[in-house]
Amino acid sequence: MLVNSKKMLLDARNNYQVIYHFNINNLEWAKIILEKCNSMHTPVILGASLGAIKYMGGFRVVTGLVKNLIEDLGISIPVCLHLDHGDSFESCKKAIDAGFTSVMIDASKLDFENNIKETKKVVDYAHKSNVTVEAELGHVGGIEDNVISNILVANYDECVRFINETGVDSFTPAIGTVHGIYKGEVNIQYDLIKKLRDNTNVPLVMHGGSGLSHDILRKAIKSGISKINVNSDIQYVWMEAVKKFILENPTVYDPRKIIYSGRDAMEKFIEDKINILHDNK
Repeated sequence: MLVNSKKMLLDARNNYQVIYHFNINNLEWAKIILEKCNSMHTPVILGASLGAIKYMGGFRVVTGLVKNLIEDLGISIPVCLHLDHGDSFESCKKAIDAGFTSVMIDASKLDFENNIKETKKVVDYAHKSNVTVEAELGHVGGIEDNVISNILVANYDECVRFINETGVDSFTPAIGTVHGIYKGEVNIQYDLIKKLRDNTNVPLVMHGGSGLSHDILRKAIKSGISKINVNSDIQYVWMEAVKKFILENPTVYDPRKIIYSGRDAMEKFIEDKINILHDNK
């Protein structure tokens, strides 16, 4: 069933567990992720970036795709359809109006006061439709030429004020992670996670979950992370499997067979990620 993220994330927060956010890029990815999570009886957040939404045909196309897959495949777990890194009120509004059940407004490039203002505007609109809102403070970095760049770790006092003034349902503090497949030493601010978890009441989100070891993820969950976003890792394992299939089957031209040849690798990856939850008690 298609739901917002509120209950699943609060349940995860209260039990020091986590909900995974896996990005979708097409029909096959949405189907594979839904079926695998359903078989493991694990709620899931399907994230769609603005780029992926454009690629798939638009907000309403993505909503219809996910809703119909849930119905036709008999998916019984809670599923949240989430706009990943909405860049403005307008993009979040389009997602909400099209039936997305959760949105992220990423106004982290704005100064602190305007980030609050833009986020509050999205929260006010979203909550009228029972849509949950995630927002970011600080800046999750990136990787260019194997060099980590542009990390701005969030300030605790600003985080508390941001949460209180915006009314967000989940919160992404920049804690030292990066988007993309992480290379090199990771420097996650576990103390900041724990302090925010102990002194606020919103679920905390980790962006940049790709390339991190299970031990790091477990420690982040125990510190108070309730949602982990994973995208690059699952793209990589799919790509490696498809490359292998093409090399071994050079005469196959059916795009369905080529795209779906990454299914087993994706399923194994998802299973490995979900299984760390059972070791996190």
